[in-house]
Amino acid sequence: MSCSSKGSFNGGCCPPAQFFTEELCGNFAPGSQIVWATAETGEYFEGTFQIFNSSSSTGNVVGNVIDVNGNNTVITVPPGFTLSRSVTNPVTFNITAPAGASGTYCINLYKRVRA
Repeated sequence: MSCSSKGSFNGGCCPPAQFFTEELCGNFAPGSQIVWATAETGEYFEGTFQIFNSSSSTGNVVGNVIDVNGNNTVITVPPGFTLSRSVTNPVTFNITAPAGASGTYCINLYKRVRA
């Protein structure tokens, strides 16, 4: 009998789902840059994308997260602020910063581990 035919995860033969979290952080400089992209569509079921724009920056920093369906989540961060957004099924994250801007980004990615 298969796990799916029993209709049970923990009471049957299927182990509970396991999740893996990756955290990636770095600095950005002026210009447009892809800071993360997945090699396999659908590899991550969710991601949290955070941008810190230094208070000494000269303007807003814009982050774009594209999901598996091509939807774009925009993160616009004024100088001196940190903003984050969660996106389901992310595939790319890029940051565009004006001349004189600097700051950091952090990405938390979540995926299911298959046994």
